[in-house]
Amino acid sequence: MNRLHMNNPNSTRGVMTRRECLRRVSAGGMALALPGGLASLADASVGPKSIAAILTVYRPGLHADVLVGKILEGWEQDGGAGPNLKVASMYLDQSKPDDLGFVLAKKYNIPIFTTIEDALTLGTRQLAVDGVLSVGEHGDYPWNKKGQHLYPRRRFFEHILATFKKTGMVVPVFNDKHFGPVWSDAEWMYNAARALNVPLMAGSSIPVSFRRRAPTIAMNSKIQEIAAVGYHELDTYGFHALEILQAFAERRAGAETGVRWVQCLQGEQMTQAIANGRVSESLLDAAVATLPKRRDAEDKRWQTLTGDNVALFLFEYNDGLRGSVLMLGRHVRRGFAVAVQPTGHQNPMATQIEERREPYYPHFAYLMKAIERMFHTGQPTYPAERTLLVTGILDRILTSRLEGYRRVETPELTINYRPVDYPYAPNPPLNELG
Repeated sequence: MNRLHMNNPNSTRGVMTRRECLRRVSAGGMALALPGGLASLADASVGPKSIAAILTVYRPGLHADVLVGKILEGWEQDGGAGPNLKVASMYLDQSKPDDLGFVLAKKYNIPIFTTIEDALTLGTRQLAVDGVLSVGEHGDYPWNKKGQHLYPRRRFFEHILATFKKTGMVVPVFNDKHFGPVWSDAEWMYNAARALNVPLMAGSSIPVSFRRRAPTIAMNSKIQEIAAVGYHELDTYGFHALEILQAFAERRAGAETGVRWVQCLQGEQMTQAIANGRVSESLLDAAVATLPKRRDAEDKRWQTLTGDNVALFLFEYNDGLRGSVLMLGRHVRRGFAVAVQPTGHQNPMATQIEERREPYYPHFAYLMKAIERMFHTGQPTYPAERTLLVTGILDRILTSRLEGYRRVETPELTINYRPVDYPYAPNPPLNELG
């Protein structure tokens, strides 16, 4: 069981180097190949990594189930092959006696601890796991005036870091969905992880989910404008729409340097902004066209739709790229869309990002694959800075909404990072944009 000493200048940010991990995997072969190209790091010379699952709630179909459940019961949660990971412990912040978490913990002989520290140390004085999976999503938690659901992600992380400090060791941590969600909490979490040299990764399954009829955007492409479409609540699902937009935007030439300003618009202001060309109507049309519609919205133009969760997010990157997200509440079915206007191309390129339910939310299997890789290599599979930037954009968007839809300058979102060309769930065939 390999772990890192905190702030050890001679250590890399992980349990083993990427080169060493790949050497071991190639030596033993990628066993347990699964449909769709999903496979486990199952080389006999690299045993399963043990993780502590720090969870808000564990009930059927919730994030704890579709992440931890894939470790316990296989990629398709049918008893078949799964990640090369082992759940060593659980912490449940909110629970009922008949919750699925208790049922599976008993089935697989997993101890459930009443403190996060004990879950990480297995009740000893030493760090006793190889990684931490923190799922602060779902449960009975308050909302603030901005409409943010105040999940205890910072509180979870504070206890995780406190345990690292107490034991003098760190292991990789995955934080499900966005940091915070309040910006001050997100910024604190990111900076605190860096201060202790904690390998940190975050985000949701949407960037690695299935894309219908999707052209890919090659790294270092020239992009003129980008837009996304989302549904449901502005906080919980607005994050997903912004995250998948950022997964495309970060591939542009010059990589990522952050966002200069943001603004939220609703109602007449939203309609007027589109009419005035503040966002390309053809770009939004292209994205909306990829999505299945609700029957009661089939004959409506999307510009006429109204509701508390219908909004237009506008923002500008530091390099001048314009971004926008159209949130359509319940007027569209499940799914997100992205449309990109490449420089020098006449028509936008658009794709739908799918959330499939069978076999048992498979897009979460591709997220778990990325998490598994981090726990084995000790290196984040893709940058946490993407999640940090998206968290900040969303927080400032909701600030704009609360404060009369004003434009919010965002010097704090000058966040620089280099993206990683990480694959998503495969759909054949794909065209490449150079």
